[in-house]
Amino acid sequence: MQTVLTVLHLLFALGLVGLVLIQHGKGADAGAAFGSGASATVFGARGSANFLSRATAVVAVAFFVTSLALAYFAMQTGREGGLMLESESVAPAAPIDTATDTASGSGDTPAPPTDVMDNALPSDLPEAPE
Repeated sequence: MQTVLTVLHLLFALGLVGLVLIQHGKGADAGAAFGSGASATVFGARGSANFLSRATAVVAVAFFVTSLALAYFAMQTGREGGLMLESESVAPAAPIDTATDTASGSGDTPAPPTDVMDNALPSDLPEAPE
């Protein structure tokens, strides 16, 4: 169902773009007043504007309805999982063995981290601004 709605949504989007591009702008009506031959068109002098405007409105409503329907389906199926959620297919990380990673070698407690500034030479420290 979602695939059918996606295809319809794409067709309505392309149809909407096509209908908007077919229509004449407001400046095109000034030429019709001076006899540019607009009355000889397929839809008549005013018929094309009404027909194309109504067709554009119908396609636009269909586009918005499919947009809302796709958003509804996305909310319903979006709860399955994502990149940030833990999945059963991913094995958990192995625990770290602290008995072999200690600096003291006693195997009970790991050695505390040493501060970098305690081991720095006086020439490595930045000078205080004056």
